[in-house]
Amino acid sequence: MELHDILETLMIVCFGVSWPMSIIRSVRSKSTKGKSLLFMCFIALGYLCGIISKLMSHTYNLAFWFYFPNIIMVLTDIALYFRNRRYEKLKGE
Repeated sequence: MELHDILETLMIVCFGVSWPMSIIRSVRSKSTKGKSLLFMCFIALGYLCGIISKLMSHTYNLAFWFYFPNIIMVLTDIALYFRNRRYEKLKGE
C-alpha cells in the first residue's frame, strides 16, 4: 500500500468517525436544529463520486471499502432529518 492510499484511507476514516455521533444526536434530540440537509446531501454526493471514481479506475484499495459505511451513515442521518422534521411539524415547532 502506497502513502497516498494510506492518507486517503485515513481521511475517509476521520470523516467516518463523526457520523455515528451525528446520528446519535439526531436520534436523541428528535430535532433538525443544527442540521443542514444541503450539507449532508453534498457529503453523500462526494462519497458517491469517490465510489464511482474507484469503480472506474478499478482501484479497490482499503479506502474504497470505507466509502460504503460512510455513505450509509450519511444517508441514515438524512433519513433521520426527515423523521425529525415530521416530529417537529407534529409538535407545531
